[in-house]
Amino acid sequence: TAGISLNQILFDGQVFVGLLARGAAVALQQKGAEVTQETLKANIYKVYYQLAVSKTQIEMLDANIALVEKNLRDTRIIYENGFAEKLDVDKLNVQLTNLQTEKQKVLNSISNGYFGLKVLMGMPVRDELILTDKLTDEQIKEGILENSIYKYEDRKDFQYAQIGKELNEYNIRRYKLSQIPTVLLNGQYAKNAQRGQWNFTDKGDWFTISNVSLNVNIPIFNGFYTKSKIQQTKIQLRQTENQIEALKLTIDNEVETAKNNFRSAIATMDFQKKNMELAEKVYQQTKKKYEVGTGSQTEINAAQVELKTAQTSYITALYDAIIAKIDYMKATGKL
Repeated sequence: TAGISLNQILFDGQVFVGLLARGAAVALQQKGAEVTQETLKANIYKVYYQLAVSKTQIEMLDANIALVEKNLRDTRIIYENGFAEKLDVDKLNVQLTNLQTEKQKVLNSISNGYFGLKVLMGMPVRDELILTDKLTDEQIKEGILENSIYKYEDRKDFQYAQIGKELNEYNIRRYKLSQIPTVLLNGQYAKNAQRGQWNFTDKGDWFTISNVSLNVNIPIFNGFYTKSKIQQTKIQLRQTENQIEALKLTIDNEVETAKNNFRSAIATMDFQKKNMELAEKVYQQTKKKYEVGTGSQTEINAAQVELKTAQTSYITALYDAIIAKIDYMKATGKL
């Protein structure tokens, strides 16, 4: 026997719903990928700006090293002229060594940060990566809170939940339409041959078989299976709606918390910047007093420690502020 057959669905409500839901099913997977991408993007931002802040930290360390080196040279000259003690020179040497050691640790941390950033970006670790941006407090504060209005629809996870709700609605329609008749068209055309020997290439009769049929399947009773599935999918839809409402509350909480944290981080950054500038003035004034003979090396050392502490606090506040900004942008769906 050799032949062909054709089977074609003319009407099936479930198939039509499936065709309509196809786009939503694809969109759900795409949106899930976007949610993952957004999380990855936030992590890349945080590592990137941490490295950008580290550049400022290195510049401050270099400035401190230059100050201590100059102070050491001046103190050594004063000691050679008999107006300072050897202890003062030794203390400055200790300070200089500590600063150089700290700089080396920061450089090592930056190098490891570059490796981590490359991994997050999917970039080969052996490739060279150079950051040209320099982070400032003005950039952090630039217009981010001027428009604090946000929409739930801007969040990728909310969009994902909405598509999930749409698919649940399609599922209910699918089971409802399974209760109506389906129509199928079947066609067949074949040739049939019979021989006393296994040889069909010789002359002989081939008998034609052909038919066309129209099948109508009418659901009558399936043990309340369809009814139970409809009820089940309705419950799943309500669960999804409840999850969406809970997600709205979570988004509201995340936005308000991120906004408060960002405002607090900005205020702390401004305070630490002013404190650092004041510590710099105190150090310069103390240095001048020492140079004219009205101050002591102990005062200079104390001012240097206070300046270093203020700079460290500013660097920390700068990084905390950019992290708070990223969290706020992510919470509002504007990342």
